[in-house]
Amino acid sequence: MAPVESKRDLDAFIRLPWRIYKDNPYWIAPLRYSEKHRFSPKHNPFFQHADVQLFLARRDEDVVGRISAHIDHEHNRYHDERTGFFGFLECEDDPETARSLLTTAEDWLRARGMEQIRGPFNFSVNGEIGLLAEGFDSSPLPLMTYTHEYYLRLVEDAGYVKAKDLFAWRWERRPVPDGAPRRMVNELRARPGVTVRRARMKDFDREVRMILDLYNEAWSENWGFVPATDAEAEQMAKDLKLVVDPRIVPIIEIDGVPAGVALGVPDFNWAMKPLNGNLLPFGWLRFLWRLKVRRPSVGRLLLFGIKKEFRSRKYAGLLYLLCDEMYKGAIDSKLKWAEFSWTLEDNGLINSLIKKVGADRYKLYRIYEKTLS
Repeated sequence: MAPVESKRDLDAFIRLPWRIYKDNPYWIAPLRYSEKHRFSPKHNPFFQHADVQLFLARRDEDVVGRISAHIDHEHNRYHDERTGFFGFLECEDDPETARSLLTTAEDWLRARGMEQIRGPFNFSVNGEIGLLAEGFDSSPLPLMTYTHEYYLRLVEDAGYVKAKDLFAWRWERRPVPDGAPRRMVNELRARPGVTVRRARMKDFDREVRMILDLYNEAWSENWGFVPATDAEAEQMAKDLKLVVDPRIVPIIEIDGVPAGVALGVPDFNWAMKPLNGNLLPFGWLRFLWRLKVRRPSVGRLLLFGIKKEFRSRKYAGLLYLLCDEMYKGAIDSKLKWAEFSWTLEDNGLINSLIKKVGADRYKLYRIYEKTLS
């Protein structure tokens, strides 16, 4: 077991999943260019408020596992905790290798005063999180993970217990159902001051900041929440601008004040899959052609929320209105279905609403934790 200390080590860290998921038809290779930026303190604003160490496990000269250990100071400040995290776990189906990787991450965090370890987080709650626990027979949607089923056993055998399950829902394109949900939507549409618009691409940087401000306020009491920083908002705007479809980004305003938002993206993983992680020599062109010309038939709802001040009887039904607007946007974008992800297992209100609009749970992701004694 050794820390990643050189460009060669980092390259080995990035390349390992290609071997771990060889011949797996559902895994989608990340873009190597993007991965290099993800692990670069110069390019990834997460490093501005975190300490990070990557590790590699080798058997003879072969890399057989990898893991990150990291401390997100924003998380610990916000939740008043001393929690460290592991992420980017990949390894062969070998309990000894997995235990060695996790023990190394634990020791690194313990030496820095952390009292518990939680993961996987790649790198934070605002990125890819969790091990896939159900739904191994389909590829992941954007910013969701795909991991081998045996990882669950390896992590549990190393002494970890479930911290939280996350749900992913499959929503076949359909309008808000008749009855109370439809009545509430119709009443809101008829009410003066309630307007719905789409994200403005000409001012997208400002739009992303507004969306994240609403997200930071609406999600502030959720388990594991960490507010996005200004630098992270700027990076997100840059990342999303190429792939976003404004038709599936409805924004509700009440008397001109942003009150609710749904942020959807087309399945750019589908557009990326044939590249096998390579942008050169013609990868960018192929990616853009599939994304903009052939166009994905699937999307993912990344973010869905109502500002606290509008969660009242007077504005009951705003979430249904967002769902109805997503339906309209899906028709315009020719999306056949979308994944709503992720939701917390114990978020009864949002899970109930998602069921009422006709979505079915089809994947489950699990986050683990362990006390560092």
